[in-house]
Amino acid sequence: METISGLSNWKLTLRREVDHIQILRAVTCDRRAALPDELFGLPVTVLGDHALAPNARPVPGEAVCITCGREGDWDNRELQELTLPAHLTDVQNYALYGCRSLHTLHLHDRVDRWGGGCLMNCRALSHLSLTRVGQKQGEALAFLCGELHDVLQVTVHEVDGSETRLIFPEYMEIYEENVPNHHFDYHIHGGGHPYHHVFRAKQLDLRVYDGLWEKYLREEHEPATAVQVAYTRLRWPTDLSPRARAQYRDYLAGRADEALLWQLKQKDVQGLRLLLEELDVEGDLLHTACDRARNAGNTEGLALLLERQHQKEPLGFDKDFDL
Repeated sequence: METISGLSNWKLTLRREVDHIQILRAVTCDRRAALPDELFGLPVTVLGDHALAPNARPVPGEAVCITCGREGDWDNRELQELTLPAHLTDVQNYALYGCRSLHTLHLHDRVDRWGGGCLMNCRALSHLSLTRVGQKQGEALAFLCGELHDVLQVTVHEVDGSETRLIFPEYMEIYEENVPNHHFDYHIHGGGHPYHHVFRAKQLDLRVYDGLWEKYLREEHEPATAVQVAYTRLRWPTDLSPRARAQYRDYLAGRADEALLWQLKQKDVQGLRLLLEELDVEGDLLHTACDRARNAGNTEGLALLLERQHQKEPLGFDKDFDL
């Protein structure tokens, strides 16, 4: 087995082709790990069948150990955050099957082939970070959103260095046995289904995404998720129309207390500043937010709230005395 240094610990089984590398098996002891972009001067472009599946059977190939000095259990069961190779184009059948702790996946928008069941039983996967590699949008986001049903937080890193962030709400697909008619009835629960299938020709249109908002609020949904959808579009307003902006802002204004509490938990000062500006928070709500920030030990958030309180109530702390 050849041993080389790297950013993450890996035990790899691979196959060298003329112009690329195929990773047939990959096992790590890290909770956060990045597969190498290149090996031996060749780009890594293929992730094989069951490549990261825990307890997958060994396959013949060249063994390579990548080490960065840490040790742990080598079985991928504790893997929580994974960065796929930048040149990856082919993810084969059941490649990530059973990675149940995996909650964050980083990849480049080059993958054009996804095998069957490649994300099966990745039940914790809720965060995607996708890096564009050209002006033309790839198909990765459409595939991943179609495969994952729970709340999905997506960050798209654009070619020009900007970011687009989106929330795709959850939904459930349920099959119920219809005994008298000898078949199963298919039901969809939750207003998130159209969001996960908003793609046309595998391309995302943000105007169509925003156009789902009114219907989403009429259907079964989690208000906390709706707050995140509205806030995220206001914070990262790529292709956001004035009408959609007004709709999101009005919703947050009606749930200002919930939105502020969520942002205080995030400890995101810039996000909190946005809410204070958009919702024009004042009065009792501002005092309550200060108390919550103080009790949570969120000093940066508290400082921002106190500054806002001083702006809204500049004379509130002045004392007059009659002698």
